[in-house]
Amino acid sequence: MNFIRRLFGASNHTTSEGARTDVISITHDTGESAPPPEPVIQAPEARDKLKHDQETPEDQGAKAPDLEDTSDAPVIMGTRPLPPLETFEPKPGDRIVYGQLSDVGMVRGNNQDSVLSLTFVSTSSDDLPECALFLVADGMGGHHDGEKASAMTARIVAQHVTQEIFMPLLAQQMDDPDRTPVADILRAAVQKANEAVGKYIPEGGTTVTCVVVLDELAYIAHVGDSRAYLLTKDGIEQITRDHSLVQRLIELDQLTPAEAAEHPQRNVLYRAIGQNENLDVDAVTRRLPPGSRLLLCSDGLWNMVPEEMIRSVVMDHGAPQDACHQLVHIANERGGPDNITVVLVQMPG
Repeated sequence: MNFIRRLFGASNHTTSEGARTDVISITHDTGESAPPPEPVIQAPEARDKLKHDQETPEDQGAKAPDLEDTSDAPVIMGTRPLPPLETFEPKPGDRIVYGQLSDVGMVRGNNQDSVLSLTFVSTSSDDLPECALFLVADGMGGHHDGEKASAMTARIVAQHVTQEIFMPLLAQQMDDPDRTPVADILRAAVQKANEAVGKYIPEGGTTVTCVVVLDELAYIAHVGDSRAYLLTKDGIEQITRDHSLVQRLIELDQLTPAEAAEHPQRNVLYRAIGQNENLDVDAVTRRLPPGSRLLLCSDGLWNMVPEEMIRSVVMDHGAPQDACHQLVHIANERGGPDNITVVLVQMPG
C-alpha cells in the first residue's frame, strides 16, 4: 500500500440509527518520536456519531485514498509576525460593534451549533481596556449529543475566560508580569471543555473557534473546521487552519483547493473536542487594523458562500447584524444543508 495507506487505518461502525461512522487515524513520520495520533472522524452528512477507535485496513478490509507521498518534510505552522501598529485615535464612544446569528438551515431537524459573545466595556478614570470574547462551536453526534457538546464547550470556555481575563481586568491585574499569557488561557479553556465533553457526553463532540479581543489584538484558539477570517479593505484572509482530511491532503500536495471542495470526504475531521484526552489546540495572535472585521463561522456558511462573496456582503453592510442576516440568507438560498452560524466583529476606525 502507498503512503496514505501507511498513514491511515479505517474501520466502520454502525450507530444506533443505522448510520455508518468511519474512524481514520493519521500519523506523519518525521523520524522523531511523536504523540499518539488523533482519530479522524468521518460523519455522514449529519456527523451522527463520534467514537475513538483505531483499526488497520487489514482488520476491516477498508481502503484509504490511493494517493502517494510527494513530500518528506512535515508541515510546520509558524507564528506570523504582527504587522506594524497603525496609529489611530478613536473618537470618544467608539467601540467594538458586533452581530451574531445561528440558523438551523433548510435540511437539519435541530441546530447543533452554539454561539456566544461577551463584551467588557468601561468608561472611568481607571482607563480599563476594552475586552470581548466571541465563540462559535459546531456540534457533532447522534440525537442531541452534538448540541449538548457545543453548548457545554461554549459555557466552559466563557467561564474560564471570565475567571482568568475579565475578573483580573476588574482587579487591575492584567499588567502583572507573572500572569499567564492570554493565548495560554484560551488553550486551557478549550482543554477544560474537552475534558468535560469527554466525561459527560462521550458520544458527542464539537469544533470550537474562539477569540478574545483585547484592545487591537485578537487572541484566537481553534480546533476543528469552524473558521476565523480577517476582512479589510484589501481583501479577506482565513486565519485559522482546518483540521480536516482534505486540508491535510492539500498540504501534502495531494489535492488542490478546488478538488477539496468537491471531495467526498471533505467533512472528515482529525481533531475535535471530545475525542482525545490530549488535545492539540491551535493558537494565533493577530493585530486588528482600524475598521477591520473579524468573522467567525461554522462550515454551514463557508461551505455554501465563497470567500469573496462573504467579503462583499460584509463590506456592503454598515451594521454587522445586517451582514449576518444576509450571509445566513444566502447560505439558505443555496440549499442550507447544514446549520449556519456567524459572528461578525467590527473594529473602530
